[in-house]
Amino acid sequence: MTILDVAAEANVSKSTVSLVLQGSDLIRSETAERVREAARKLGYVYNRRAGELRRKSSNTIGVVINDLMNPFFAEVLVGLERRLDDAGYTVLMAHTSESLERQEKVLLTMREQHAAGIAMCPVLGTPASLTRTVKSWGIPLVVMVRTLGRGHYDFAGSDNSLGVQQATAHLIATGHRRIGFLGGRSGPVLDQRLQGYKSALAQAGIAFDARLVFVGNPTRAGGHETMQALLALRPPVKAAVCYNDLAAFGALSALGERGLRAGKDFALMGFDNVLDAAHSNPPLSTVDIRPSELGEHAAAILLARIEAPNSARQQYLATPKLVLRQSDRQRSAAEIERAGP
Repeated sequence: MTILDVAAEANVSKSTVSLVLQGSDLIRSETAERVREAARKLGYVYNRRAGELRRKSSNTIGVVINDLMNPFFAEVLVGLERRLDDAGYTVLMAHTSESLERQEKVLLTMREQHAAGIAMCPVLGTPASLTRTVKSWGIPLVVMVRTLGRGHYDFAGSDNSLGVQQATAHLIATGHRRIGFLGGRSGPVLDQRLQGYKSALAQAGIAFDARLVFVGNPTRAGGHETMQALLALRPPVKAAVCYNDLAAFGALSALGERGLRAGKDFALMGFDNVLDAAHSNPPLSTVDIRPSELGEHAAAILLARIEAPNSARQQYLATPKLVLRQSDRQRSAAEIERAGP
């Protein structure tokens, strides 16, 4: 049984049958239904993989995520997959665990599978030349969350500097002047978030103190470790901005081990606003960059690039918004005078 048999049964051309079986909307609905009915009658099953190999493309989008243990990336993936599914694409997801070697392997696999496009959050240390390499393969690419320096590649992320600036300025406005910064590994996102932290201090006339910055893995364990180090300082520090919500969850745990509670004894801010932030103990005040929506925008950019390969560079930056819950607090004038900053 071949496509020619289906064409003869439906009284249409071979190319018409091929377009219908590929899901093309170029064929009139009445004709398309006649072709599908003929295929059902004859028991013909379309070999989609063979069709993809002939076209040197597929309906599969490769998605490369560096850390699926972080709920932020899971939420980005949900939004991205929802948008791509609506457009008729299937997502092939790969997790790199911050390994350059693993990233190279999964990208080559996606190339071999003739992916219609790739959405990637690059691992730390990814060379800027990677975007040119993928472009030379003829595969549309959108970079997510982490930039890869200057270039003409499409990007979807957030205004990291502004978000941390807002969080730090909020803590300053509530009476704090010695504010820690916890978490984050060396890279563009950390640089941007630290810049926001420094900008808020400078605008308030507060000198930057490098001793209050504790860089560490952006994980629960990293947040726990950096909070422990911050709490060991003297005089004590009673406020901090975290690199992300995951580090903030670890910081909450470290506070609890000391018999301290965020919102009562310590003011803590996260970054991302993952779904779990509203249900931590206490609920976490954070910077909302709407991870799922970010994923949807990344998908939209990639779909537009697939449709128009030579169009101008596209970029989406989520505008951050403070979400104040219970982990930060306003100190009264009497408290400030009694306890100091």
